[in-house]
Amino acid sequence: MAKDGEKSGWKDFVWNPRTREFLGRTASSWGLIILFYIIFYLFLGGLFALTMYIMLQTLDDHKPTWQDRLSTPGLVIRPHADEAFEIVYSIQKTESWDMYAQALDKFLSPYNNTIQAQKNQECTPEQYFLQEDSGDVKNNPKRSCQFNRTILDLCSGLEDRYYGYQIGQPCIIIKLNRVIGLLPGKDGQAPSVTCGAKRDDSDKIGEMAYFPSNATFDLMYYPYYGKKAQVNYSQPLVAVKFLNITVNQDVNIECKINANNIPSGSERDKFAGRVSFKLRINSDN
Repeated sequence: MAKDGEKSGWKDFVWNPRTREFLGRTASSWGLIILFYIIFYLFLGGLFALTMYIMLQTLDDHKPTWQDRLSTPGLVIRPHADEAFEIVYSIQKTESWDMYAQALDKFLSPYNNTIQAQKNQECTPEQYFLQEDSGDVKNNPKRSCQFNRTILDLCSGLEDRYYGYQIGQPCIIIKLNRVIGLLPGKDGQAPSVTCGAKRDDSDKIGEMAYFPSNATFDLMYYPYYGKKAQVNYSQPLVAVKFLNITVNQDVNIECKINANNIPSGSERDKFAGRVSFKLRINSDN
């Protein structure tokens, strides 16, 4: 009998036909609870949407409202085979260096003179190309200066389609990371690049040639206004050609940015204002 009473009590809790209650509440009670939670969650959703809308009104589609950046931008090289920044090949084995030549061809194709003439304009060298907004009126899209592939001369791939790799005189392309609003250099002094062997390899690196010959990033390519505001922006490049580097040995090389208003890199951050890589050219001769 006790079991029958417990069973009957459980059934009455789920649905009580006498009081017409479901799980201890009448239909009107359940309706009020459901209505309360619908209104509550609609209010929370509306408050969240309003907060997001107000926040988005403070943002600029073309320029970050806040920037947390390094005081010293990094350098990047092309080509690079992997994250280890090692360039290793054998002069006599075309398949070992052809991928580097192809990578440079692909990277430099947007810098072809004809493409640059179509998309960008000729600018005045040795001065910043400032394009400020007029109050709330945005001066977008921003114009960009031409960086023609021919500036890289012997490292342009136009005279030597293999970029010197086939004769043990490889070209490395260097670029400075983009930072919105950065004005590198001051008093008309453009930032430049210098490369050299690390201490233990100083006798192995041999002679180098830079293109352009002054190894600078001209001021006319700055400031950079962002990907959306300056859609056709072409980063300036510096190429370094190793003319008689020691073969069959690892040569550890470091390239650094030099500018009178960019702090020198910290030893804690090996990519601040510099890039390091290993170059090894094997030869059977």
